[in-house]
Amino acid sequence: MAKLSGKKIAIITENGFEQVELTAPKKALEDAGAKVDVVSPEKGKVKAWDHDHWGIEVPVDVELKDVDANNYDGLLIPGGVMNPDKMRMNPDCVAFAQQFMDSGKPVAAICHGPWLLVEANRVKGKTMTSYPSIQTDLKNAGASWVDKEVVVDNGLITSRSPKDLDAFNKKIVEEFAEGKHQR
Repeated sequence: MAKLSGKKIAIITENGFEQVELTAPKKALEDAGAKVDVVSPEKGKVKAWDHDHWGIEVPVDVELKDVDANNYDGLLIPGGVMNPDKMRMNPDCVAFAQQFMDSGKPVAAICHGPWLLVEANRVKGKTMTSYPSIQTDLKNAGASWVDKEVVVDNGLITSRSPKDLDAFNKKIVEEFAEGKHQR
């Protein structure tokens, strides 16, 4: 039986997510047996950013306005610069992330993805990593920032960049399988 059989994971994203930071974790979660929904304020499709140019389009499974965090066992936030910057300006994206952090369900964020959690005011006292350029934002929000490929703090999984995807994907499967954590 797959590790994540029966689990349902939400990936929240906007246009401009880093392509591999959505596609690789999504595949890892699905390969482990999870049902994965791409959730977005956008309707129909979201467009990836692939290093230095526009990439693929990914279908939106559920529009953010129609989503209920209670229907999911975990949340994944891909990075890219544009994606989390747009999401942190959207009160509905911020509220969605807050619901997961408050529930104790596992939350995974890579690269610039933790920006959404900073805006959600849910990183104080957490040990995290991220793309190095946002470490000051995390520190200013009360997190303890470390330079490691993957960091887990009580069900919160963070990584720095696409080079860390192997470790990140392994750890998100493990943490999503564990389920809720007391926060």
